[in-house]
Amino acid sequence: MIEQNKNAKHINVMSRTQVWFDQNILELGRQVRLSYLPPLMVYLAAGISGLTGIVGTFFVKEYLGLSAEFLAALGFWTMLPWTLKMPIGHLIDLQWQHKNKLVYLGGALIAVSLLIMSNLLADLDFMINIMPAENWYVLAAVLAPIGYVIQDTVADAMTVEAVPRYDPQGRPVNEADAHLAHTTMQTLGRVAIIGGSILVAAANVGFFSGVAAMTVAEKAGVYLRIYHWALLVPLISVAGVLLASYQRHQRACELAAKGYEFVDIDRFLGRNETQLTQVNWWILGGGLGFVLFALVMGLTDIPYNEEIVFAGSLSIILFLIWRLTSDLDRRTRNQLFGTAFVIFAFRAVPTTGSGETWWMIDELNFDQQFLSQLSLLTSSLALLGMFIFRRFMAERPITYIIAVLTVALGVLYLPNVGMFYGVHEWTAAHSGGVVDARFIALFDNALESPLGQIAMIPMLAWIAHSAPEKLKATYFAVMAAFVNLALSLSQLLTKALNQWFLITREVKDAATGTVISVADYSELGMLLICVMILSLAMPLLAIVVAGRTFLVKQEDDKE
Repeated sequence: MIEQNKNAKHINVMSRTQVWFDQNILELGRQVRLSYLPPLMVYLAAGISGLTGIVGTFFVKEYLGLSAEFLAALGFWTMLPWTLKMPIGHLIDLQWQHKNKLVYLGGALIAVSLLIMSNLLADLDFMINIMPAENWYVLAAVLAPIGYVIQDTVADAMTVEAVPRYDPQGRPVNEADAHLAHTTMQTLGRVAIIGGSILVAAANVGFFSGVAAMTVAEKAGVYLRIYHWALLVPLISVAGVLLASYQRHQRACELAAKGYEFVDIDRFLGRNETQLTQVNWWILGGGLGFVLFALVMGLTDIPYNEEIVFAGSLSIILFLIWRLTSDLDRRTRNQLFGTAFVIFAFRAVPTTGSGETWWMIDELNFDQQFLSQLSLLTSSLALLGMFIFRRFMAERPITYIIAVLTVALGVLYLPNVGMFYGVHEWTAAHSGGVVDARFIALFDNALESPLGQIAMIPMLAWIAHSAPEKLKATYFAVMAAFVNLALSLSQLLTKALNQWFLITREVKDAATGTVISVADYSELGMLLICVMILSLAMPLLAIVVAGRTFLVKQEDDKE
């Protein structure tokens, strides 16, 4: 009898596992359509862009004398182009039939950035005869995000187009199926980005095999080879656009063969006359004003220019959001505002900056190959987490999701603090050297990695499904500009923390070998603690504020 009960429990567990696997993974695969592939290729290219991430970190550390504070400030300016999604998104809505051409422009900017970095490695003397290497690096660092912003905005618009509005018989797709399709599309978009990061992490593990025994020249050769391979990134995104054009042509031919007129074909495959977007001068004017404002402030050497740019940018974006959502009903508008506000606070949490990575390289001996392995583990588990938490995201309110993520990430930050104060030395001594710094880093990232990719999906699915049909790209762009501006705030806070807690690495003169700056990581511990506290306090406070303002009004509406 006991044996029968054990067998029954075993069968029950197996049955539940099979059901879960079917609902969370196989079901997503069954929902994939060939029309989803073009935007996924553009998103995949964005994921592959991380191929040069580790190389860039070591290039700055080994070749340039840039401080952690300067790199945090540069991070602010490289995040700022993401707010350009506002005018770009509206231009896409206005020129819907020609949006694919912008992918070519974005690809060209990305290619120029990669060529600058590869030429710095291949012929540094030639490049510095034109202008200093630090200036070249800043130029490359700014051009790449502009290219990715353009391509990402087009990809967002392509996700809307990829979801069919009519079935093969020409009947409109019902509301529930359309919402499910948009959620699937946005989830697959995140999967494509993370999948790209998995590919590049695996490639970096191979590239950096045996790096510890390499000479400086051999390392430079590996760096150069990685930048050359990275030139595939713009080619993949361009291929996605070409595939979209081919699919549209094939579908048009099929409909024509069935006897449909050109007017009907346009209605099935694109926007009809009633869905054409009218020029919104508030969006275009506000976007242009923001660009001019940011350029003027960026080229003007005045105190707190970055903070002024952020405040001005936030004011412009909030005004545009207010104008854009004025036609929505109060409940829908408050839901959008509350969701965006909470996600903004979650993404605005500061980081420790480059100093922590330098400390790991110098003090914990984390080399290029180990950082690649860490990245591979992080990306792989993040992808798994997308499937595991798929229903969790669909069935819980955004405030609940962010609260759980915030507490989990705060707890998982403790090992970083502990390692600075030598916890890894104690654990290694009491485990025969097994639980050392690398083991703790791998274990901590294994738990943390699935969590950070989750927060944006509910909001993206809401925009794709609920935003007005003729303003899909505009809504994506404006709301993405708002939540991406949070990353600029994160960089500003990171810069401020690096001003308060000064961290330096050893910098030597390339010609003489003279030490220009000595390594000093003594204040990193307090920096880690401050970042951990802020990572808990900021999102949780935002949830409380949203619950007492935007979201409480939504409850009133229900009553």
